Amino acid sequence: MTRIDPEALVASLRGVQKASEATGVVHHLERIVRVVDRLFGYAGAGLMFADEGKALRYLVTTDEAGKSLEHAQAAVGHGPCVSAFFTNAAVTTRDVQADERWPDLAELLHPSVRAVAGVPVRLGDGPVGTLNVYQAEPHEWEESDTQALLAYAHVIEEVLAAAVKAEEKSALADQLQYALDYRIVIERAIGYLMGKHDLTAAQAFTGLRKRARDSRRRVADLAAEILGEQAPPG
Repeated sequence: MTRIDPEALVASLRGVQKASEATGVVHHLERIVRVVDRLFGYAGAGLMFADEGKALRYLVTTDEAGKSLEHAQAAVGHGPCVSAFFTNAAVTTRDVQADERWPDLAELLHPSVRAVAGVPVRLGDGPVGTLNVYQAEPHEWEESDTQALLAYAHVIEEVLAAAVKAEEKSALADQLQYALDYRIVIERAIGYLMGKHDLTAAQAFTGLRKRARDSRRRVADLAAEILGEQAPPG
């Protein structure tokens, strides 16, 4: 069972709060999610934002299995992350694949997505997204788990609030929307490589990222080239 080390939590929070904002808000949010995943040893973590239609989409996810949470919930219109967003409160499940609240999720989820916890990320008057983690086995979440997630959600809220102060809110929305679209280009290229070379999603992404690093290019630019289309403007 996961145990939250209070000292490690405080030290980590201080670290991400002091991180330079010069890297850009999306890069900073990616860093926070990866810190959550590493610090607590979850099977995966992710940050979802609501699009204009209030549908939750991943901005950051630490692994391929976790993406099935977005796809499954988008397909059926509900789930733990959706509930955390619309109730504006922490939502947990010991085993999402056996939870009677969302009986039609199981067949759409990756087998390693079992226990799920999500908390809202707020900006202004209400939630704009959710911070989520999952475990590969059924897990009894403790209050320390949700409190730690809420602490990191608060850091994300501070990053977003600072971005709003620095620029128009519409500009921040454009930046987040660009990041969502940027991810779609990469995922489409991964799907193309999987079909062409008979690869798994992980193999396709690893190969794409290596090619991008070797050529000192952005992954999205290379992905767009593979698809024969122009990458979203930077």
